[in-house]
Amino acid sequence: MESLNRMAIELVDEALDYAEELNIGGYDLENEATVLDFGVEFDGGIEAGLLLTEIQTAGLATPSHELGEIDGVPIHTVELSTDQPALSLLCSQKAGWELTTEDFEGLGSGPARALVAEEEEFRRVGYTDAFDLTALAVETDELPPESAAEQVAELAEVEPSSVFLLAYPTASLVGSITNAARAAELATFRLAELGYEPLDIVSATGRAPVAPVADDERTAIARTNDAIAYGGTAHLTVREDADVFDSVASTAAEDHGRPFGEVFDDLDWQFEEVPSDLFAPAKVTIDVLGGPTYVHGETDEELLLESFDL
Repeated sequence: MESLNRMAIELVDEALDYAEELNIGGYDLENEATVLDFGVEFDGGIEAGLLLTEIQTAGLATPSHELGEIDGVPIHTVELSTDQPALSLLCSQKAGWELTTEDFEGLGSGPARALVAEEEEFRRVGYTDAFDLTALAVETDELPPESAAEQVAELAEVEPSSVFLLAYPTASLVGSITNAARAAELATFRLAELGYEPLDIVSATGRAPVAPVADDERTAIARTNDAIAYGGTAHLTVREDADVFDSVASTAAEDHGRPFGEVFDDLDWQFEEVPSDLFAPAKVTIDVLGGPTYVHGETDEELLLESFDL
């Protein structure tokens, strides 16, 4: 398999080449790391969100969008498919890097994680990347400083000049799109979390509505999670049957039926306290090769209308 970071950097170059057309910006920090602004000070857009999703999945997944409906209301939806779910979703797209320094805080996803490879997913998949350039998408409402790039460089064992940080707020069009594109990832992660062998997941497709852009980060975080937990659907093709498939959809969670804003408020916005089984698509089909096909869960358009203020 090609280096995840090498494949992602080719897409980063595309973003830099077409920054003006994508409504994004790029600049170098004093330590020569590069920051691409996908929505902090620039507007970004649908195409920028789809390209960032490709970068987050290291080019191993195909995102697309179309105009769908929620209870008759036209709204964008995003779909993502991959035949390399373990690598593209668990080892790249998963938001597993808490990028925290004295003067910055953000949530990182993308192939830079594979250069560090300390998370459980990398041991189970058996993958560690090696490349001299790296990209990390950072969900944040401020532009990353030199300290953020230096942390990535140190942990990934590359020079700061080799680091590309792609920043976007949750409360942005790019934030809504890239989060909607996580339905397949969250279904894959949830199944792996239940003990299923990640490499036995052959393909994954997910779809979710794009949450309207909120005017603050907390509302945006709640909406984008509701979009998947109550409007997201996924289809997984797997090699082996198992008795855990009925626990993959978010409907299996005890707190299912409550909007994320309410759940977060009750937990004082301590994200680590939120039950992990809520972070999953609302409805999941699991197709066993040569075996049965299972369908679990259901979407909740009424809750989405309330969450999206429609």
